[in-house]
Amino acid sequence: MANTNTEALSSVGVSIWLDDLSRELTQGGGLQKMIDDYSVVGVTSNPTIFAGALAEGERYADQVAELVSEGASVDEAVAALTATDVRDACDIFTSIHERTGGLDGRVSLEVDPRLAHETDKTVESARGLWSAVDRPNLFVKIPATVEGLPAITAAIAEGISVNVTLIFGLDRYRAVISAYLTGLEQAQEKGLDLSSIASVASFFVSRVDSDVDGQLDEIGTDEAKALKGKAGLANARLAYSTFEEVSASPRWKVLADAGATPQRPLWASTGVKDPEYDDTMYVTGLATKGVVNTMPGATLEALADHGEVTGDTVRGTADSAGATLDDLERVGISYTDLVERLEREGVEKFEKSWKELGETVKGEMERASASTGSAR
Repeated sequence: MANTNTEALSSVGVSIWLDDLSRELTQGGGLQKMIDDYSVVGVTSNPTIFAGALAEGERYADQVAELVSEGASVDEAVAALTATDVRDACDIFTSIHERTGGLDGRVSLEVDPRLAHETDKTVESARGLWSAVDRPNLFVKIPATVEGLPAITAAIAEGISVNVTLIFGLDRYRAVISAYLTGLEQAQEKGLDLSSIASVASFFVSRVDSDVDGQLDEIGTDEAKALKGKAGLANARLAYSTFEEVSASPRWKVLADAGATPQRPLWASTGVKDPEYDDTMYVTGLATKGVVNTMPGATLEALADHGEVTGDTVRGTADSAGATLDDLERVGISYTDLVERLEREGVEKFEKSWKELGETVKGEMERASASTGSAR
């Protein structure tokens, strides 16, 4: 039976995606249960998630052993293992993808984050992932770095659907939107079917508060402390206002008339990091029509258990959200410095996670090789 809280969020217009993926979830029935019970209509993944799945699950052993016997490198094994998980998840979501006309039923797989500042190699990686998974409901994740922007355009122009990740600032978000529109315009010139190309723009939320709250504590004034826990929601709400502006633009209308689909805002990093805060604040506080919220399993469970969905909590909030950012500047929080730092740290974290994933896969391959040797 579908959960009433997740159904309520869906009814507002939010697509619920799970920020987790493992072979245990796809093969053990857990993902299908979340689809049935919690209205989940998509999945995102990242290297940390894959590393944890590999380290904890036994369902990868046969494929790892096969890759070892084929003489695969660690990077080749990472690509094969993650592509298999994502392809399996795509197949589970096929009916949702078809029912929603390609809007949902999406599964994300990111390019090698070590390429975040290399445009051409990012495009090459995106092509490789698109071909390896070979499913129309795949989203290739490309980071919203300066170098990632032309890669986004190039991928979209080739008909590759993209989840733009690591967005923190409003100016960069506008550049991401423009990159998507330019890609669609180039795809149209090539005669591609625009309705088959999709994208989401992943705006990170809780990381903003984690950084800002630390600064506010250091400032220590009553005015500063009163602003804690407000920056993440304000930033995301202003992003939605930007999305609305673009949706009303003549440039978008031309593309929409040609069959293009909107690049929906996606709320990422929605797990609450401060235990003092409501553990569903980045879900119920960002409920509005036409967005995606990708949640860690714990946040999804919290929503299902006690989340209070009160309707749309985003539209009409731009003025108050802008005032919050103004107040933060007034007490000494530089928005420009904040978003630049968060992007830099975000890329570094992704690179570290990728390295850890490689080390995990290497360890599994060594164990499989030793096991094969002892069996002989």
